[in-house]
Amino acid sequence: MRKVASYIIAAISLVLGFLTGQWVIQSSAMAEILPSIVLVKGFWKLLIYGFATFLFGIIYFFLYTFLWKRGSKVIRSLGETITENPPTQIISGSLGLLAGLILAYFVSSIFRYLDNNLISVVLSIVTYAFFGTLGLLVGSKMVSNLELPSFDFKRKLSHKTEKTVVPKVLDTSAIIDGRIVEISKTGFIEGELVVPSFVLDELRHIADSSDDLTRAKGRRGLDFVNELKEITNISLILTDKDFKDVDEVDIKLLHLASDLGGAVITTDYNLNKVALLKRIPVLNVNDLSNAVKPNALPGQSFTLDIIKEGKEVEQGVGYLEDGTMVVVDQAKSFVGQTLEVEVTSSLQTPAGRMIFAKIKEDENA
Repeated sequence: MRKVASYIIAAISLVLGFLTGQWVIQSSAMAEILPSIVLVKGFWKLLIYGFATFLFGIIYFFLYTFLWKRGSKVIRSLGETITENPPTQIISGSLGLLAGLILAYFVSSIFRYLDNNLISVVLSIVTYAFFGTLGLLVGSKMVSNLELPSFDFKRKLSHKTEKTVVPKVLDTSAIIDGRIVEISKTGFIEGELVVPSFVLDELRHIADSSDDLTRAKGRRGLDFVNELKEITNISLILTDKDFKDVDEVDIKLLHLASDLGGAVITTDYNLNKVALLKRIPVLNVNDLSNAVKPNALPGQSFTLDIIKEGKEVEQGVGYLEDGTMVVVDQAKSFVGQTLEVEVTSSLQTPAGRMIFAKIKEDENA
């Protein structure tokens, strides 16, 4: 497009150059200076016209290029000025400019009575420039002194968006956990999910482990990353940014989140604590899971499989379907059995929720 535009400009410059050269050669002033040039005919006349066309064409071409560059800078500067100032100041400046031009019209009408037309035109131009600039400055300054509130909704909206929607860096534990995939599908996650290359490398090393369980976790984590890429309502970003001077992956995650001005999504209790100490926002999937779990109220009863013994004397331990641990008093001897238990209290911790219960009286009887 630039080449085509250059060709068009060159053609227009040559046409204007030919017309200008013809006008100059045939003008009365040129006939008085070089009377013999009007009498030239044939090849020499064609050569003179060609030279004049080429000369004035080059002048027009460079003049247009110069004006285009300068004009582009002026327009760009004017556009930046308009976007940087509040709309109220722009409107008041425009009204001030209009008022100044109207005043200049009445003042310049006085110069029509001058005998010299050239002086009249020059004074009119100066008058319009003076009163127009004065009106623009006065109109803009009046709004600034009034200190009217700015109505830059776009700037306010973008400022709010920068504070509320931040990139979220995924930890290895959160990826292997897999619940982030289901959460993302629901549409509760906003902004960008960032998976750094060093996390993918850690997942790959886990997937190459000789231990079957560890290898299965690593492969499952890689599958979850692929699932996140297919979810349409989120934006998954894979970044190669690394911190070579740091060996520990968790510390790299915190550095990356700090550089991006974002948060860390994790299920790691220790990483959660370190991030809070460094004042880096943390989204713990366990906290979210605990928040949406129904509260276990004292007196509520349900059946529970006692799986193992508890840490304290005569305690038995079982798990609900969502993984919540239930500690049942006096249930040590019922390991491997199903009991009707009654909730006595519950404890909420960053690592999860724990329910304390006792054997329901009817069952004990």
